[in-house]
Amino acid sequence: MIALLFLFSTAAAAIYGKPLATVPGQQDAIPNWDFQQLHIVSKNIAALSEPGVDTSSWHHAPVSRCTLMGCLLAEGTYATDGPDGLWYSDNLDRFDQSPFTTPWVYRNQFRLSTSSKRHYFLQTNGITPAADLFLNGKQIADNVTQSGSYGGHTYDITALTRKENALVVKVYPTNYQEHLAVGFVDWNPYPPDNGTGVWRDITIKQTGDVFMGPVSVLVDMDIPIKQNKNRDADVTVKAQARNLSKRPVKFIARAEIRTPDSKHLKVLTKTIHLGAKASVTVKLPTKIQDPQVWWPAAWGKQPLYSVQLTYSVGQGTSDISPRTNFGIRTVSSELNAHNDTLFKVNGHPIQIRGGGYTSDMFLRWDSQYFGHIARYVLDMGMNAIRLEGKMEHPELYDIADRLGIMIIAGWECCDRWEAWPYNDDISQDPPRKWSEIDYETANASIRHEAAMMQTHPSMIAFLVGSDYWPDDRATAIYLGGLHDAGWQVPVISSAAKRGYPKALGPSGMKMDGPYDWVPPVYWFDREPTDNRSGSSFGFGSELGAGVGTPTKGSLTRFLTDKDMEDLWKKPNKGLYHMSQNTSQFYDRSIYNKALFTRYGKPTSLDDYLMKAQMMDYEATRSEFEGWASQWSASRPATGLIYWMLNNAWPGLHWNQFDYYLHPAGSYFGTKIANRVEHVAFDYFKSFVWIINQSLDHSGPRSVHVDLVDLKGNHLSQQKLHFTTKPNKSQKVGDISSSIKRIKDVGVLRLLLVDDDTGKVLSRNGYWVSKQKDIVDWTTTSWYSVDSKQSANFTALNTMDQANITVSASKEKLSGGWELQLENTATVPAVFVQLNLVDKRGNDVTPLTWSDNYFTLLPRESIEVKLTDWSGKGATIQVDGKNVKRSWIRLG
Repeated sequence: MIALLFLFSTAAAAIYGKPLATVPGQQDAIPNWDFQQLHIVSKNIAALSEPGVDTSSWHHAPVSRCTLMGCLLAEGTYATDGPDGLWYSDNLDRFDQSPFTTPWVYRNQFRLSTSSKRHYFLQTNGITPAADLFLNGKQIADNVTQSGSYGGHTYDITALTRKENALVVKVYPTNYQEHLAVGFVDWNPYPPDNGTGVWRDITIKQTGDVFMGPVSVLVDMDIPIKQNKNRDADVTVKAQARNLSKRPVKFIARAEIRTPDSKHLKVLTKTIHLGAKASVTVKLPTKIQDPQVWWPAAWGKQPLYSVQLTYSVGQGTSDISPRTNFGIRTVSSELNAHNDTLFKVNGHPIQIRGGGYTSDMFLRWDSQYFGHIARYVLDMGMNAIRLEGKMEHPELYDIADRLGIMIIAGWECCDRWEAWPYNDDISQDPPRKWSEIDYETANASIRHEAAMMQTHPSMIAFLVGSDYWPDDRATAIYLGGLHDAGWQVPVISSAAKRGYPKALGPSGMKMDGPYDWVPPVYWFDREPTDNRSGSSFGFGSELGAGVGTPTKGSLTRFLTDKDMEDLWKKPNKGLYHMSQNTSQFYDRSIYNKALFTRYGKPTSLDDYLMKAQMMDYEATRSEFEGWASQWSASRPATGLIYWMLNNAWPGLHWNQFDYYLHPAGSYFGTKIANRVEHVAFDYFKSFVWIINQSLDHSGPRSVHVDLVDLKGNHLSQQKLHFTTKPNKSQKVGDISSSIKRIKDVGVLRLLLVDDDTGKVLSRNGYWVSKQKDIVDWTTTSWYSVDSKQSANFTALNTMDQANITVSASKEKLSGGWELQLENTATVPAVFVQLNLVDKRGNDVTPLTWSDNYFTLLPRESIEVKLTDWSGKGATIQVDGKNVKRSWIRLG
């Protein structure tokens, strides 16, 4: 048993620094916390909230926001990494969770420059799962009001404030079936504290007599918007104003708007008379002529205007907002003839290609880490992230705004959020009905989240349900909160087609799986659509082949030698770093059955991992190519969310890159499939598809098709000529007769060439089996499907060796590296892998490769660009299915 030792940290109790919120409009977060189990310190919470309490023996968290486990990790009591770390092997499974079954208290002592002319407010942004709040010996909120991970509230603390102040937050143990919290469903083991604590900032704000609510910015434009065309945008700045005094007041609302390059654009003003204790919605409309328009990354730039709203009474400032960014763009959605949701941005239909994001297991926020994830999303050619109950912090949306990533947010499934009588999947049977407190918490939650997200141009939808839709009362609450915030993007009833509230109508999204391995042909075998489940039509809200195998360098960081041996020697064994032990996804049996059958029984860990990366690459590439190729079909593939983008901890599946940000098979399969202009092979009909995801690329193109056997002999060569059209996919050829010439396994290379310039726009290489994968659709379940027949790639195991030569040169302008690789052999070099390591031989991340995990024909050359974000790379390791490992030093 790993005991929870209450080690007294050498860190001092929270230091009382300079005063908080010293001028009107200023908001400051409580900067750090002392925290401890309540029964250890005192049951008299009011007394604990008096200034001067000795907390030197408590735990001390040097951060402003942390769950209990997050605080203990920040303090240094525990660590996640290393053989003794929580995430190593099954250490977490032996962790003593009993201390988190009783309440804890957070405490901070802070200073204020109090004045009789000023008002002070304490603002919460959600506390998990609920809390009692005490300030200076008085209770200001109980756990009925301050309830829910997203339940943000503003409390007037003016009458209680002093120069020296003490705040105590009593948090209660979290139960996902009883509380509206942040959970992990079956994605990974639950944290020992179930996420309990002050996971978001608590802030102190000062104002004058007129208080300002959150700022919203409403944008309206004629659509469709075309690049470089003059147009005007109607923009309205909106916020609540509340008179805190007992007498009428006259105030001036002033909004200053700046251009994306921070130059002054215009000032909007309005004089308003407000009765005693009255409130009003302030609206300041204007017109911006020929504005710079915000686009998703692949379609254009992401200019961000900004606004700052000020309320002034007399000659003084009463309240002022932070400078708030906003983008000028429009988003809409519609149901097509098949009841599938189609999104439009700036009036143009867009295929959503995203991944399902998860927070860190302990809800630790790291802006730099998320920034790396966001850049990976774009490097993989995706354009969206789905947040299922993982809305986290404003910084997340700021990053998405700047990079041009679209966000689909919404509540999570499978726990209290969806405890409806008609939810047959809930773990409680029957589920406990929502209480009045739940509806009140839902109201506070949606109002807080809507206010936080409204101004962000990255937002394209909010899902008020995931697997199940909310009841009519909850739906009305959600719609009311969104409306009052000035919500302008689609509100969707759920991520599934199981039902819907009348106020919203059908979701137009399907949640039919798969979640575990399916063969690449699955995504192309789509007719008839009434019994093809997750295949490439409609909007798939969460689906994938369950892949995401970490590389050996990552595995050694969180698995023992025995754990790694189990991966290939015990293919059906339950594995702690998969999903929960009650889940269908606790083992890799479905995946491993396919790997053993299609690629042959592994002979070592290295052999297993090579085959696993090939499986993962096949899986993600075929999924994204299947969907992209059917964008213009009679029943189009309107969008997909790959399940999942990332892991909450070092996991063995459901990711496109591992927790350590090391990209591998699932990453590079996604990346190759999502090139803006791309050529793809149809595993089902042996068609060649052309995909154009741009708004402005057009003109003559050709596809160069080369097929060789494993000895390097040419089986077929041909060129396909066509004209590409923006935002369209099209079939340009049928190479089934060529594929039939394969005797065991062939290597297919497709080159997409711009005929006007001769530039290669996309290069794609496949290993193709004579014996095809055939799906047995009669065995379809919600998470997988059986195969009637499997591809046979075992001939790859006895291929002749290829030889790769590599040279590297540093690019002066970018600081990156340019590699020239050539296969000098007469046989194909299959699945060539490049891995950057430091001077000690450890993997270097984060980084980007222009291409990786590629296959070269005999005597073919390729140029690859490497961007090492940390600058720590020293050597590149070169490997492959039939390529002997070698190294090239950089510099």
